[in-house]
Amino acid sequence: MPKTLFSSLKLGKLSLKNRIVMPPMTRSRASQPGDIANELMATYYAQRASAGLIVSEGTQISSTAKGYAWTPGIYSSEQIKGWRTVTDAVHAQDGVIFAQLWHVGRVTHPDNIGGEQPISSSALKAQNVKVFVDNGTDEPGFVDVVQPRAMTKEDIKQVIADYRQAALNAIDAGFDGIELHAANGYLINQFIDSESNNRTDEYGGCTENRLRFLDEVVAALVEAIGADRVGVRLAPLTTLNGTVDSNPIETYTAAAALLNKHGIVYLHIAEVDWDDAPDTPVSFKRALRDAYQGILIYAGRYNAEKAEQAIEDGLADMIGFGRPFIANPDLPERLLHSYPLTEHDPNTLFGGGEKGLIDYPTYKA
Repeated sequence: MPKTLFSSLKLGKLSLKNRIVMPPMTRSRASQPGDIANELMATYYAQRASAGLIVSEGTQISSTAKGYAWTPGIYSSEQIKGWRTVTDAVHAQDGVIFAQLWHVGRVTHPDNIGGEQPISSSALKAQNVKVFVDNGTDEPGFVDVVQPRAMTKEDIKQVIADYRQAALNAIDAGFDGIELHAANGYLINQFIDSESNNRTDEYGGCTENRLRFLDEVVAALVEAIGADRVGVRLAPLTTLNGTVDSNPIETYTAAAALLNKHGIVYLHIAEVDWDDAPDTPVSFKRALRDAYQGILIYAGRYNAEKAEQAIEDGLADMIGFGRPFIANPDLPERLLHSYPLTEHDPNTLFGGGEKGLIDYPTYKA
């Protein structure tokens, strides 16, 4: 029986009941029009409130930050009200929930952002990347992303302001904090990784310059709501959505040190999680631990045993279990007692209604 995984933990001013994280997972069930969180989503998250920490699905910070149809936003008053339904439901079950703030940058299509051209660090199109749009049916229609335009200094200022406002909106909506999505090939990642950033100004070139946008966004978030309510997610070794770095170990160790200076409450590392993916080198995990002194979360291909080991070894403080949480609302209980896990139905991940979202049962012996 895993012991450490079920020990309590201080996260800023919060006391978490265990070290199990439900990480952000896009489910595309927001109410239309308006991309508004709803009762269905409130039920889904409340069912999973036995996690020590829930991080919401990515929620776009503006109408032009959106990558996929039916994902929720956090920039309108209706959206804030919708999320309040969710946070109230989670808190009623004694849960803790952070909002993941999301700007997709180039990983979108004009159909999802009111006909505008997407923005990115650079005018480089993501190769072999598709997003889904609302094609008027219940089935998402997948389309290729388009060429973005490089952000101007004014764009950069505006997006930083949008992040700051979204953090304030999240607190207004009852979230316990926010997680900045700086992973998986989305906007901030497009600045960080060398192969998706060909800028020649102070936001491109050397590692320090490529981390500048991250630095400025985090500074704005910390100033707005306090470092103890800000987490950041990075994906050092994944090449999702076409972002690649020529020296990820160096780049992301520097990113961890930068985030440590800001005193953010946690650093969330998304590991490569496809079946035959290489493991993140332990030497790199030790380097991240040395560079960043706050709470470290890892997510990707963990079971109870591996999670326990990572915490025992001092490499992690908390572990995220993504897909297992989809079909196992009572996942912590199942891990605690080694109950079998239900497999999720991949056909109901994105879009649709209750089926495949809130109809997975808790374990009955």
